[in-house]
Amino acid sequence: MIELTALTWGVLITGALLVGIAKTALPGLATFVAAMFAAVLPARESTAVLLVLLMTGDLVAIWVYRRDADFRTLLRLAPPVIAGLVLGATFLAWADNTTMRRTIGVILLALTALTLWSMRRGLDDAAQGVPARIGYGALGGFTTMAANAGGPVMTLYFLAARFDMIRFLGTQAWFFFLINVAKLPFSLGLGLLGGEMLVPLLVLAPVVLLGTWLGRVVIRRIDETWFTRAIIALTIVSSLYLLH
Repeated sequence: MIELTALTWGVLITGALLVGIAKTALPGLATFVAAMFAAVLPARESTAVLLVLLMTGDLVAIWVYRRDADFRTLLRLAPPVIAGLVLGATFLAWADNTTMRRTIGVILLALTALTLWSMRRGLDDAAQGVPARIGYGALGGFTTMAANAGGPVMTLYFLAARFDMIRFLGTQAWFFFLINVAKLPFSLGLGLLGGEMLVPLLVLAPVVLLGTWLGRVVIRRIDETWFTRAIIALTIVSSLYLLH
C-alpha cells in the first residue's frame, strides 16, 4: 500500500502541472517530473502513473497542434522506435533504478554533444538521414520505455533537423501520443499500474489540463532562439540529474 502524505500530494500536483506545460511549451520539463515522481513513489510504479498523466497531456497537445505535425517524419521513425521500446521493456525488467537512470543520463549527454556539434557544423541533412533516424529513434524508444525520458532524445533529433518551433511541438506531440499508447500494454503487463493509484490519477488529470493551458500562454511569448536554448539547457540539466 502506497502512503500518500501531504508532501507527496504537493509533489504530485506540482509535477502534474509541469507535465501539462511540457506538453504544450517546454518538453524538457517532463524529465524533471519523472525524477519528482520517483522521489515520492516507488520508482517503477511512478513510471506508470506518469505515463497516464503524459497521455492526458498528449490528448490536448495533439488537438492544439493538429495541423503542425510532420507525419512523414513520424512514419520514418516508427521502425527504430518500436525496436527501442522492446529493448527498453527488456531493460526495465531486469535493471535496478540506479543503473537505469545513469545509463539514460550518459545517453542524453552524448546525444546532446552530438546534436550541438551537428548544429554548429550545419549538418542538417545528416541529422535527417537514415543513420541519425535509426539512432535517435531507437534511443528515443528505449529511454521512454525505461524511464519516461525519451523526450530529450527526440527533442535533440528535431532540433538537429532544424524543425521550427511550432512544427517541432506538433510533431513531438503526435510522436509521444503514439509512443505512450504503445507503452501502456507494456506497463500493464509488467504490473506497474495498480488500482490503488486510480484516485490520485483522477485528482491529477485536471491539474495536467491546467498545465497545458499555461503552456499555451508561455509559448506565445517565446521566440525561436530562446526556445532552442531553453530546450538544450533543460536537456543538459536533466542528463546531469540522472547521473547523480
